Amino acid sequence: MAVNLKQLSEHLKLSQTTVSRALNGYPEVNEETRKRVQAAAKAMNYSPNIRAKGLATGRAMAIGHVIPVSNKHEMVNPVFGDFIAGAGEAYSQAGYEMVLTLVADDNEERAYRKIKAKGNVDGLIVHGPRMIEPRIPLLTDLEIPFVVHGRASQADTGYAWVDINNKRAFQRATAYLADLGHRRIALINGLEDMDFAYRRRAGYTDAMAKAGLEVDPALLFSEEMTEIYGYRTAQDLLARDNPPTAFLVSSMITAIGVRRAIDAAGLKMGRDVSIITHDDDLSYLQNGDSVPIFTATRSSVREAGYLSAKMLLGMIDQKPETPPTRMLEAELIIGDSTGRAPS
Repeated sequence: MAVNLKQLSEHLKLSQTTVSRALNGYPEVNEETRKRVQAAAKAMNYSPNIRAKGLATGRAMAIGHVIPVSNKHEMVNPVFGDFIAGAGEAYSQAGYEMVLTLVADDNEERAYRKIKAKGNVDGLIVHGPRMIEPRIPLLTDLEIPFVVHGRASQADTGYAWVDINNKRAFQRATAYLADLGHRRIALINGLEDMDFAYRRRAGYTDAMAKAGLEVDPALLFSEEMTEIYGYRTAQDLLARDNPPTAFLVSSMITAIGVRRAIDAAGLKMGRDVSIITHDDDLSYLQNGDSVPIFTATRSSVREAGYLSAKMLLGMIDQKPETPPTRMLEAELIIGDSTGRAPS
């Protein structure tokens, strides 16, 4: 059972002011007292009164996530769930709550303006940035602290972001397939008005050029990253006269569909057809156990959520003059889904 500030103070025989200052890192509290208070708070499952803390600091003690409900790009998916889990961990550590708002695409700007007017959040995380991202100038004008999960290549102003090096990840993946002797490599990408997908395609085309390989437009695909998209696309390609020998896929969910199509065609993944996918290291969709099922570019989206939230909370506390940024590199892991190109 959790205790409140008054109960914790009575147990320690200290004033509520001293206990509160010790928990919030005020420098006038000596280190011995701070450690004693923190240890007791942990042992007694102390639960801070977020509303009281908000009144004391003038903050809402909440972070907002505005999610457009779209027929073209569904944001509420397993990747989003892991991101929120990571961000939620950071919010909990700092005594913040999360406010999740689902809106129609055409109501998004109005939703942000309403949030500003109500003042019910201290900052926002921006999800799924496109190449041209109108939310960045909007939130800058509204003077709401925000962090973008990803980047917007055509943004005119500086902004805070956390992203993985998508271009570099897909350069490495494509080069690896070329080194295995693959010449016809299909790209099963996400929607390419999304910035991450644009960067992944750029990495693919750059690596193909460096390997002296021609990019066949008939092997380039861009769609919402679902399992059925992967299955149907691979099924069609494998039935052609000159099918690809390898697939580079932007989502492990889509890669599962590609694998299903390979099996249905009577082929063996890793021997007859190779796959490299991007792996977000999802909690409930692990890429194998000791040996990865898929060769993959791996970067934890849960970690990205945690880092994005920590960055935003730091901005709220410190108000930096220059927006912070963080680039994460994806690891290329070798699994059972790749092998040398069949002769």
